[in-house]
Parts: sequence; C-alpha cells; structure tokens
Amino acid sequence: MTGIHGRRGPFTDGDTVQLTDPKGRMHTITLREGAAFHSHKGKVDHDDLIGQPEGSVVRSNTGTAYVALRPLLIDYTLSMKRGATIVYPKDAAQVLVEADIFPGARVVEAGAGSGAMSNWLLRAVGESGMVHSYERRADFAEIARKNVERFHGGPHPAWKLTVGDLVEELDETDVDRVFLDMLAPWECLDAVADALIPGGLVCCYVATTTQLSRVVEQLREDPRFYEPRSWETMLRTWHVEGLAVRPDHRMIGHTGFLVVARRLADGAEAPERRRRPAKGAYGKDFTAAREQDRRADGAREATPAGEVRALATDAAVPEAPRGAEESGGAADASGPQTPEGAVDPQAPEDGARG
Repeated sequence: MTGIHGRRGPFTDGDTVQLTDPKGRMHTITLREGAAFHSHKGKVDHDDLIGQPEGSVVRSNTGTAYVALRPLLIDYTLSMKRGATIVYPKDAAQVLVEADIFPGARVVEAGAGSGAMSNWLLRAVGESGMVHSYERRADFAEIARKNVERFHGGPHPAWKLTVGDLVEELDETDVDRVFLDMLAPWECLDAVADALIPGGLVCCYVATTTQLSRVVEQLREDPRFYEPRSWETMLRTWHVEGLAVRPDHRMIGHTGFLVVARRLADGAEAPERRRRPAKGAYGKDFTAAREQDRRADGAREATPAGEVRALATDAAVPEAPRGAEESGGAADASGPQTPEGAVDPQAPEDGARG
C-alpha cells in the first residue's frame, strides 16, 4: 500500500486527482462517474478524466486547461483538511532522515494532530513496520484518521490510532523511535525511556525557544539519554527565468525546532560532555528558571544554585599578552605590556621625556 490507490495506471473511479490551472492553482478532487468539478473557470467532467493516463491535460467547458496528476504526499499534506497545525514537509523530511526512520521500524507518535506526520512515518516504515499514534483530542484524532485513510485508500495495516494521553496509555515496549509533537514533551520522557530499546531515539518537535531550552536541559539531566542535538530548517526557493536567477522574495522560515537524543543501555553512564558554555549560560537566571519549573511540576526537589549542573571542566583560558608569541610565551621582562594604541599611565608626558 503506497498511498493514492496504487499510484500507477490510468485514472479510475475513486482516484484522487490534482488539477493544476495555468496560474499554478491546485484543486484536489476525487473522481466519480457522472460527477463534475466546478470553478470560476468553468466545469470539468470527471468522465473526461476516467480512463486517461496520468499527466493528461483536460479542458473546462470555457477552455481553461488543467494538468491532471495524482498528488504527491507533499501536495496532499498541504491541501488536506486540518484540525491542528501540521508538521511542514521541510521538517517532516528532517525527521525521517535525522531520526533514521527505516522500513520495518516500530514508531510511537504522540500528537497525531491532523495526520500529516503519520502519513510520512507510514510511508517510511512500510507495511512491515508499526506506527502507533496518540492524540488527546478526539476531534483531532478523527481528522487524522480520515486524512490517513483517504491518502492510503483505507485503513493502513501498520497504523494504530489511540485517543488518550501518551503517559497514561503507552504500553508498547521494544520501540525503535518516538516522535513527540506537543506543548510539553519533557513530561513524557519517563514513559518514552521505558518504551525505547537501547540505542533507540526520541525526536521532539517544539515551536518556541523556551520549549526548546527546557526539553534539551531535561534530556541532558536524564541519565538514560545521551547528549541531545537541536536545530531548525529554513527553506528558500529560487526564481529561475532566463537571466533572472535569484532567490525568491518569500521563504518558509521558522516553523519549529527539532531535538533528537539516543537511549542509553540500562545502567550505562555516559562520559560527561566537555563543552565551554557562554558566560552566564548557567547563571542565577537559569537556576531560578529551572527551580520554578520543578516547583510547577511538583516532580523534583529544588536544586541548590551551585549544584544545578556540573559545568564543563575546562576553565576559560585567558588570552596571552600581546607580544607573548615573540618572547616564547612569556611577557617581556623589560616591563608591563601596553596594548597597541593605548597610553601607559606611568609613562612621562612628552615634555618630560629625556
């Protein structure tokens, strides 16, 4: 099952077809014998498309030409009905690659939303894999179910959808990958750690820098996970027409941040990551924010300011004085060094020089 009913051969009754007009506007329709597509450009009879090969051009009764193709998953994702905001294709592509979603993988998804990411995950794992999606809201879950079944032509054998909270409902073990698309993914880390196999991977999708900071720090503090990585992706298209080759004036900028971390084996203790944080990165403001988070959660005791984190053991190395390179790494013994262009306060004034 590859989606859009086999994706090969002539159009048949029940196929999903994308009609594109001369201005690039796309219209997604489901072919039915005797039905018609109506727009301000006229009418297109479905019977004119049924039996035609994919890539045909059909004209409305007013003469407007439409290119008829089965929609790609990216087209379907952007045009399907939405409840919750979708994971945009540029981010979905990063998830599939960075989280290494492979054929046959067992994947848990929390925050099914409108079903966009569910479709991408199902495409990657295939019928031999498993995708179990959780969604708290029943109305969103119903939209996701319809979108997934419409794209795949019916229920997908590798997909299971549960309405409920991941922390309360998750009962899978031996899970290869977990994808969290929610407001507070850090609340699910205990359940995720119990479900993942050693070497498994959790991927979080968050919208704001405050969410990003908190989920990364929580993963770092959890000894069951190895050092998390975080990033975002920008997508800019180009205008190419004759000698006019330039970036488009519009781009898809920030949509969300992605964070991935690997599950360690039980009892394993990863070596402390050596890094040089920026000055003040773990200062009193950071400490206060973390303690406020812990009090709000009611899950952990407040940590003294000096014990929030064992910072990198590398101390900042002061810069060598100017001229130290020429003197073998030591300052000139003739006296203190004065930066170039600065005035030595102990030097005599011009009129007092000998």
